[in-house]
Amino acid sequence: MGKQGSPSNPRLPLGLVKPPSGMKSYQSRNSENLSGRETSIGRRASGGDYIWTKSVLLNELKNGTAKVGVSKGIYGAKRQKWVHKYLRTIVIVLGLMGSLFLFDSLMCSVIHSMNLQNGSSRRKQTMLEDESVDFVNREKTPILMYGRLLNLASTALAEKELRHDSSTMWGEQYKQASAWKPCAEKTSTIHQRKHSKSSGFMLVSANGGLNQQRVARSCLQVCNAIVVAYLLNATLVLPKFLYSNVWKDLSQFGEIYQEDYFMNILKDEVNMVKELPFHLQSVDIEAIGSLITDADIRKEAKPTDFIETVLPLLQRNGIVHFLGFGNRLGFDPLPSELQRLRCKCNFHALKFVPKIQEVGSLLVRRLRKYDLALSELDEQLLGNFIPKNPSKLQQPSTARSKYLALHLRFEIDMVAYSLCEFGGGENERQELQAYRESHFPLLIERLKKTKLVSPAELRKLGRCPLTPEEAALVLSSLGFRRGAYIYLAGSDIYGGQSRMQPFTDLYPNLVTKEDLLMPHELAPFRNFSSQLAALDFIACATADVFTMTDSGSQLSSLVSGYRVYYGGGRAPTLRPNKKRLAAILSENATIKWKGFEERVRKMIKEDQRVRTRGFGRSIYRQPRSPECMCKGN
Repeated sequence: MGKQGSPSNPRLPLGLVKPPSGMKSYQSRNSENLSGRETSIGRRASGGDYIWTKSVLLNELKNGTAKVGVSKGIYGAKRQKWVHKYLRTIVIVLGLMGSLFLFDSLMCSVIHSMNLQNGSSRRKQTMLEDESVDFVNREKTPILMYGRLLNLASTALAEKELRHDSSTMWGEQYKQASAWKPCAEKTSTIHQRKHSKSSGFMLVSANGGLNQQRVARSCLQVCNAIVVAYLLNATLVLPKFLYSNVWKDLSQFGEIYQEDYFMNILKDEVNMVKELPFHLQSVDIEAIGSLITDADIRKEAKPTDFIETVLPLLQRNGIVHFLGFGNRLGFDPLPSELQRLRCKCNFHALKFVPKIQEVGSLLVRRLRKYDLALSELDEQLLGNFIPKNPSKLQQPSTARSKYLALHLRFEIDMVAYSLCEFGGGENERQELQAYRESHFPLLIERLKKTKLVSPAELRKLGRCPLTPEEAALVLSSLGFRRGAYIYLAGSDIYGGQSRMQPFTDLYPNLVTKEDLLMPHELAPFRNFSSQLAALDFIACATADVFTMTDSGSQLSSLVSGYRVYYGGGRAPTLRPNKKRLAAILSENATIKWKGFEERVRKMIKEDQRVRTRGFGRSIYRQPRSPECMCKGN
C-alpha cells in the first residue's frame, strides 16, 4: 500500500477535504435518502436476496422514492431471469475454454520435453566433436615437476636484471657458420634432361598432417614429387593436398604457394601443368593399375625403386597417380643432381602467396617494432611487403626489438602419443589414455602386442616432449633475461594456462599471432590450419633466435634449415638434446644453479657446431652440403 497523499494512494482523510461549492446540499439530500433505505442497502451489502414486499413499496411511495424502488426491482428480476436463461451456455463456453487451455499446456509440455531431448543429443554430439579441444582448453591446477630449480631460476633472473646482463646466445657461437652461402639455384651443374617427349603425366595427392606440420609435410612431399618427376621424365600436375578429417583444412597448393613462380623457377628441370589434360580427366586410374600408394613403394626408397616399379606403368598407361606421398624417397644414396634439385625446390621455388606474405610482414613488424627488411630471410619470406630501404619517415635512431621464437611441441596429440607422464598423476594418465583410445586405435592395438616401456625409461631415453616448465628452465640457464620478448608458435598447449604458468612466471613477455594480429587480419585464415602454420613459419624463420623443443618436428626442422641456408651465419637455432637434458633434470633435488647452467650451455653449444650434412640426414634441415650450399673461405 502507498502512503496517504502519495501518487499511489491519493485519498486524504475526509476531515481535511473541503467540499466544492454546492456539495453540502447534495450530501444532505443524499443522507436523507439513505435513512429511508437503510435495511435494503444493508442486505445488498451482505449479499442477500432482494425481496421487494408490498410494505416496502408503500413506504418508498410515502417517502417519494417509489419510482426508484420499482425500477430497481424490475431490473433485478430481469437480470435474474437472464442469468437463468444463459447460465448453461456460459458454463459450456467456460468448459470449452478450459479444455483448450489444458490441451495447450499439455502440448507445450510435450514440445519442451522433445526440445530437451534433442538439445541433450546435440550437446552430447558437440561434446564428442569438441573432445580434443576440451582436452587442450581444460584448465587444471598448475603442475610443477621441478619446483626447486624454478625457484633458483627465478632468483638468477632477478640478479641478471639488477646487473643488466644479456645472454650471449643472441648470436651464432661459431664464426664458421658464415662461410656457407646459398647456391642451389644455380642450374649449371644440373643436367637439363627434359626430353622432347614426356613419359606421361604424374599426379600427386600429398598427405595432410597436424596443424603445426601441414606446411612442412606438404613442402617435403612437393619437393620429393619434383625429384621423382625429374627422375621419370614425367610431366607433373601441380600437387593436390588431401583433406584431413582432423583439421578440416581445404587449402590447396595455390592457396599457400605461388603457382606460376614455382613453375617458372623449375621450368628447366621439370615439365609442369596446373591441370590434367581434358582427355585424361575421366580415366579410371585405379582400374588401369596406375594408382600408386605408400604400400607399393617402400619407405626411404632409392631412385631405382621408382624406375623399376613406376616407370613401366607410366610408359604403358601414360599416367600414374601417387595417392599419399609421405617420406617415400630417401636422402642417400642419391645422385648430387637430385639433391640439388631438392634444395632448389625447397629454398627457391616455394614462395608463400601474397596474402600470407602481407599478414606475415605485419606479424614481423609488430614483433620487431621495426619496418625494414633486415636480412635475406626477410626478402625470401616476405617479398616486397617489408621495404628494403629506409623511407623519409623512418628515423635512423628507431630502436627495434629483438625477439626469440619458440616452437613448443606440447599439444595433446604429441603428449598422448609419447606414452610419457608429466607429473599430473592418475587424472592425467586416465585423460591421456582416453585420448589415445579415441584418436590412436592402431597405437592401442600395437601396445597390446608389445612389451611396454615405462614412462620413466622413456624420459631417460629422451623420447618425451619438453614441457613448458622445462623449456623455461633451458632459456633461463642460457641467460635470457626475464624481459625477453618471446613468440610462441602455435598455441594449443595441453593443459592450457595451467601448464604455461611456470613459463610465464619466468618470462611474462610471451605472445602469439592471436595476440599481435587484429581479428579482421586473422579472419581470412581462421579455418585454414595450413595457412596459419605458414604465419608461424615466417615468425620463427625471421626471429633473432629460434628455439625448438623437439628436433623431430617437421616444422622445426624446416625452419632451422631455412635459417642455415639464408641466415648468413647470423641466425642461431637452439636445439636441446632431450636425452642429455633428462639426465641433467634428474638431479633436480641436488644440482646447484651454476652447475645446471654450465651443463645446459655446453649441451646447446655442442649442437651448434658447424658440420656438413651427415649420410642419410635431411637436406632440408641440414643444407650445409656441396649439393645445396657453397663454402667460401
